[in-house]
Amino acid sequence: MKIFFSQADASPEIIEEDFSPIDLKESIRKTRQALEIAYAGFDNALESDLIDSYIYEINALQKRYQHLTELAALQPADREKNLYQHSPIRALVSHVFG
Repeated sequence: MKIFFSQADASPEIIEEDFSPIDLKESIRKTRQALEIAYAGFDNALESDLIDSYIYEINALQKRYQHLTELAALQPADREKNLYQHSPIRALVSHVFG
């Protein structure tokens, strides 16, 4: 589902946000990328307020990354079940033995 936002006072351009479900791997990849960007910003920051903002951003992203990896750790059991359930060997054996 996509939602469009616009403000009457601002310029007439439309801001689009996509609220469709995101794949867990994709979410982890985006979080890792955001962490790399935040670390790069922290390394180049000179003002104390900017340094503080990068510290808060890095801490939040680390917690998000930790949560997502914990969710990913819970999912392999389901994948293995689906993998064996739909394997070609299982289909062959069920075809031969009935």
